Amino acid sequence: MILPVLAYGNPVLKKKAQKIDPDYPELKQFISDLWETMYQADGVGLAAPQVNCSIRIFAIDASAFVKDHPEVEGFKKLFINAEIYKEEGEEWIFNEGCLSFPGMREDVSRKPVIWIRWVDEDFQPHDEKFEGILGRVIQHEYDHIEGILMVDRINSLKRVLLNRRLNDISKGDVDVSYKMLFPHIKKRKK
Repeated sequence: MILPVLAYGNPVLKKKAQKIDPDYPELKQFISDLWETMYQADGVGLAAPQVNCSIRIFAIDASAFVKDHPEVEGFKKLFINAEIYKEEGEEWIFNEGCLSFPGMREDVSRKPVIWIRWVDEDFQPHDEKFEGILGRVIQHEYDHIEGILMVDRINSLKRVLLNRRLNDISKGDVDVSYKMLFPHIKKRKK
């Protein structure tokens, strides 16, 4: 089932998500819905808080970057209860987008190398180092489970300049090709 994506301004997006255990209700169905929603919206990643579920899960399929980054070929992973425990390197800027900010892309600075622990959908543990574009995509989705948004990573002056666009997004005054919930209107926009 395709779930509506929460737009900027919804308080769930700013809340730190909770860890889950294997007995989480209807987990397999939720994971299936998360993937389906991400693909329908042409996303590279999607975190549970973005679909109004404040749990520590995010999905990534980096195939959209294969042309410019062949090393991401076949990278499709689900992260549950993830924890980034180390970051290193000189920060680099990349123009990021986000399904909760339709039509908006901004330069975001992040460290190039991360170490992360997580469990997969079978609750098997993983601990791995990621770098470059994969590290960046993981950091973006990880931020969502920490209650951190893309605009929180840009400087305050730039954020002030974006205020009108951010207000338009929260009111649903944007063109979007996927189902969304906007915090300042009551009906869904398709």
